[in-house]
Amino acid sequence: MVAITYDHEVISSIPPARLFNAFIVNGDELIPKVLPQAIKSVEILEGDGGAGSIKVTTFGEGSQFKSVKQQVEALDKENYVYKYSVIEGDALQDVVEKVSYEVQILPSSGDGGSICKTKSTYHTKGDAQISEDDIKAGKEKAGFLFKAVEAYLIAHPDLY
Repeated sequence: MVAITYDHEVISSIPPARLFNAFIVNGDELIPKVLPQAIKSVEILEGDGGAGSIKVTTFGEGSQFKSVKQQVEALDKENYVYKYSVIEGDALQDVVEKVSYEVQILPSSGDGGSICKTKSTYHTKGDAQISEDDIKAGKEKAGFLFKAVEAYLIAHPDLY
């Protein structure tokens, strides 16, 4: 197995607590509302949503994939850290065993906004390789999702 790690940062005008609460804590309900064409639903199969929980995400008609199963590894509401892994689903495409994510939302310097840092680790099957184009496409989709949620929060300042 080969592990390939990528880091990504996104800057937001939304304060860390509000962004974490909306995107992570309440994201299972919010994201399908904001982008139903991308994500149809998120359902908890086991657990309460915290560490050890198993969730299934069903993608919308705008996605080439049907669903993925995720395992929550950590949900630290005080430090705005969320860790989870995609462990099953057609998005893994027989090349990837799992993809682990670590999301941390930090305050940006003095402007009241946030820096969202994400570390993605792709654990491939055997000696399989992941193309740069596939990684880039995944980052673009995640960035689009993030910006859509951010725009929703800006348009609805009373939520979260």
